[in-house]
Amino acid sequence: MGSLSIWHWILVIAVVLLLFGRGKISDLMGDVAQGIKAFKKGMQDDDKVADKPEPAKSIEHNTAPPTAARSDVGSKAV
Repeated sequence: MGSLSIWHWILVIAVVLLLFGRGKISDLMGDVAQGIKAFKKGMQDDDKVADKPEPAKSIEHNTAPPTAARSDVGSKAV
């Protein structure tokens, strides 16, 4: 009783076809196919981007001359 026979599957498919019709199911399958194609194209684009080495980034270090010491440091205001 736990397993579905071929007659159960035929009945389920017939109900789905009656509810949604052939046109909606074929449109849905076309949309799924377009989604798969877009996914594959996106994966190929990611591979192309990963193949290109990024230029090395350098950090410029400019040493500024030391500024004059603040005179108010350490003094207490009364």
